[in-house]
Amino acid sequence: MHVFVTGASGWIGSAVIPELLAAGHTVEGLARSPEAAARVEALGAASRRGDLSDTAGLAEAAADADGVVHLGYHHDFSQMAEAADLDRAAIAAFGEALAGTGKPLLFASGLIGVSTEDDQPASGGHPRVETAATALALAERDVRVVAVRFAPTVHGRGDHGFVAELARVARERGVSAYIGDGSSVWPAVHVSDAGRLVTLALADAPAGSAVHAVAEEGVATKAIAEAIGRGLGVPVESIPAEEAGDALGWIGMFFARDLRASSTKTRETLAWEPTGPTLLEDLDAGYYTA
Repeated sequence: MHVFVTGASGWIGSAVIPELLAAGHTVEGLARSPEAAARVEALGAASRRGDLSDTAGLAEAAADADGVVHLGYHHDFSQMAEAADLDRAAIAAFGEALAGTGKPLLFASGLIGVSTEDDQPASGGHPRVETAATALALAERDVRVVAVRFAPTVHGRGDHGFVAELARVARERGVSAYIGDGSSVWPAVHVSDAGRLVTLALADAPAGSAVHAVAEEGVATKAIAEAIGRGLGVPVESIPAEEAGDALGWIGMFFARDLRASSTKTRETLAWEPTGPTLLEDLDAGYYTA
C-alpha cells in the first residue's frame, strides 16, 4: 500500500513511518520545510513539500495514495479555533479525494470526553475531538475512516509534549506540583506502541470506528509529579485546583483533568498489545529531567 502521511516529521509520525515501512508499505510524508523533508527521508520515506493549508495539494496526494494517515496539527494554544478550522479543511479535502474508493483515512484525535472506543464526545470539548464526529461520517461515503484517539501522553525519549512541559515548569519553580489529592489520572502510551497501532489500524480497523492508543488507562497525577520531583531533586507539593493556572501556566488546566480511557476493544479488534516502557519508567530513566 502507498500511504500518504501528514505530520510525518513529528513526534508520532516519526514512529509511524518505520512501522509502515516494516509492514511493507511505501510512504510519502508531508514536509513544510527542507529540514522536515530531510527528517522524513532519513526515516526511509519520500517527502512531499507542502503544508496543511494547501487543501488542493492534500487532495492530490490522497488521490495518488492507497491510504492516508493524517497526524498533522497546528499545535498553538493561542490559535485553537484557527487550528481546528485548518484540521477540518484538511480532513474534508481527504474525504473528497477518497470518497467512493473504500480506501483508509486515519486521523489523529484525543480522549477528552470519552472512555471507551464506542463513546462519542459531547459538544464543548477540545475542537480536535469534536471534529471527529464530522470526519467519521465519511464512512457513509465509502471511505474507511478511522479515528485514532491518542492518550494525552505519548511518551518516550525525545518527547516534548505535556509531561516535558510539567518537568520544565517544575525545574523553573523548584517544586513539582500535582492538583488536589493527586488522584486524578492521565492515560499514557509509549510512542513505539502508538506507531505500531496506527499501522495495524490502517490494515484492519473498520470504517467509522475509533481506536484507542492507550497502554495505561490512567497514571495518577501525583505519581507523575513525584517521579518528576525525584528526577529533578526537587520537593513535591499539592496545589488547589483553583490555583493550577497561576502556578503551572497553561499546562495546569490539563493536569487538573481526570482522564481515564480503556483500549480493551482496540486490543481485541486489532490484536494490539503494548510492549513499550510505562510512563513512570520513562520518567525514572531521566528522559524528561536530565
